[in-house]
Amino acid sequence: MIEVQNLTKSYSGVRVVNIPALVINKGETIGLIGNNGAGKTTLFRMILDLIRSDGGEVLSKGANVVQNENWRDYTAAYLDEGFLIDYLTPEEYFYFVGSLHQLTRAHVDEKLSTLTEFFNGEILNKRKYIRDLSKGNQCKVGVAACLLQSPELLMLDEPFANIDPSTQIRLKSILKDAAASGNMTTIVSSHDLSHVTEVCQRILLMEKGKIIKDIHTDANTLKELEEYFSVMQ
Repeated sequence: MIEVQNLTKSYSGVRVVNIPALVINKGETIGLIGNNGAGKTTLFRMILDLIRSDGGEVLSKGANVVQNENWRDYTAAYLDEGFLIDYLTPEEYFYFVGSLHQLTRAHVDEKLSTLTEFFNGEILNKRKYIRDLSKGNQCKVGVAACLLQSPELLMLDEPFANIDPSTQIRLKSILKDAAASGNMTTIVSSHDLSHVTEVCQRILLMEKGKIIKDIHTDANTLKELEEYFSVMQ
């Protein structure tokens, strides 16, 4: 699904991403973890062609993301609230996103009805603009807009950071169901080790721009990661 080859990026002479090779297979649920400054968000942005690399390439379904835009048709991402159109209401935003993917309002409404528990009565029919929502509810809007698209590739940067515990549980359930279907490849960046090890089949640990561990999750993964970070300086 995604292949990274000799990917590098530097700022002010400091190498922030340095990945010789990485393959993410179709249907995998990947957790990307690391301390602040590890390079996670920069890697996300290069996969999405929001930042150009200094060297190497990112391939999506075998095609370089810089050289074609076909990947945009099957990729959905939420990195932060800056990706939202905040002068719209959530409903207006959902219908706009749906129109970009040839979804009628009826189809959008049908898809939104499956997210009732995730919204927890806080998003729809509130007559609020997105900019007036809490950070957590803005995150709900962003994640829901991604799910509307039924993407083949879903990328979420810190989706658990601002949402309440109940919503965290509901989001984990959504991601697990998507993984079980095998139809969606998911990459989740998070500082929360418990959430990513519970949801993700595979964990990529980044440090100083490099992927230093590539772990298939099992009963011991959380303990292994906690031990690693407990001794980090």
